[in-house]
Amino acid sequence: MALDKTLQIWRNARLSPRADPADIVENAAIVVRGDRIEWFGAEAEMPSAYDDVSSHDLQQRIVTPGLVDCHTHLVYAGNRAEEFAMRLEGASYEDIAKRGGGIVSTVRNTRAASEDELFAQSLRRLDALLAEGVTALEIKSGYGLDLATERKMLRVARRLAETRPVTISTTFLGAHALPPEYAGRADDYIAHVCNEMLPTLAAEGLIDSVDVFCERIAFTLEQAERVFVAASKLNLRVKMHAEQLSLMGGAALAAKHRALSADHLEFLDEAGAIAMREAGTVAVLLPGAFYFIREKQLPPIDLLRRHGVPIALATDSNPGTSPSTSLLLMLNMGCTLFRLSVAEVLAGVTRHGAKALGHADVTGEIKLGAKADFVAWDIETLAELAYWTGLERCALVVRHGAVTKDKRKTA
Repeated sequence: MALDKTLQIWRNARLSPRADPADIVENAAIVVRGDRIEWFGAEAEMPSAYDDVSSHDLQQRIVTPGLVDCHTHLVYAGNRAEEFAMRLEGASYEDIAKRGGGIVSTVRNTRAASEDELFAQSLRRLDALLAEGVTALEIKSGYGLDLATERKMLRVARRLAETRPVTISTTFLGAHALPPEYAGRADDYIAHVCNEMLPTLAAEGLIDSVDVFCERIAFTLEQAERVFVAASKLNLRVKMHAEQLSLMGGAALAAKHRALSADHLEFLDEAGAIAMREAGTVAVLLPGAFYFIREKQLPPIDLLRRHGVPIALATDSNPGTSPSTSLLLMLNMGCTLFRLSVAEVLAGVTRHGAKALGHADVTGEIKLGAKADFVAWDIETLAELAYWTGLERCALVVRHGAVTKDKRKTA
């Protein structure tokens, strides 16, 4: 019988199929056929049918599912480092805005950048995430706030997925902020988002889901619901930036529309948590933003635990409030700032992150029939993934059955 060249075995692993510190299979193997997992478990229990299949030695490394960064704003032009320095010297948000700063500056730079320039800047940020074992992520638009630039951003996101071995889900965040040309006309802008931008970009195949920033400095519940209704008519899933700066009821509204996730959630109340649980809406916590803008209000972790709301963790990588390209750093911050356990933060960047992403090919688990996305780490315990900051630990990345990073020889 001819040897099936699509079949490969990864042996000699310490396997944690759900990135759970309490569930590690010693001396384990993973059998991959093509781009999917066909079998996994203890090598001693591997079926004899695989005896003659070529294998790869994982050298007793801990293996987890590939990491999922389910909330990023990775595509934009320029940065806001000077504003950061100004805030440290006492400048207020209003001071910075008067000088042309804030989100308007990122919108201005992103509108001015060519697609190639935007791609080149975003690729550097993507590569930093991939180097840490990220195999799937979300990229939001929202720094264009006009049809041409939102299209450009989403095209760049699709192009990144074609250029690098990563699964990228695109989210249209046209309702991110009010563009200068619509000053004082928020309802008119939402109408433009719903009636022109959203259907056009969806028809071009550029949108996987739709997001809204619901906050006093952004858009109201009524305006957010208009966007959700428009998305529903196009069979697009929704998510929401909710309860970050105040309690507006955004999480409950998101749950009403069966949102994939409600994100930030520092001011979430019990009614919102219960609604999220009943709708299956994931709570996406963003410790990078909490840290960078020095927030005081912690997200209600105990409330989320008590009501069984799945908790995901993400970088929120963006130029204004979380200029981070390290999902592993978010594990550390999730533990130190939010007092999450190691098991919780690992679930947050694997299976719960995958649920918030809402992509059919991304499960955040090593399981039969799933895409073969996994990472081998140079660590002794899974706690080290949340413990170290800055020390490279990612030795091998396999995405859809193909090796995309291999540092085992030099480890």
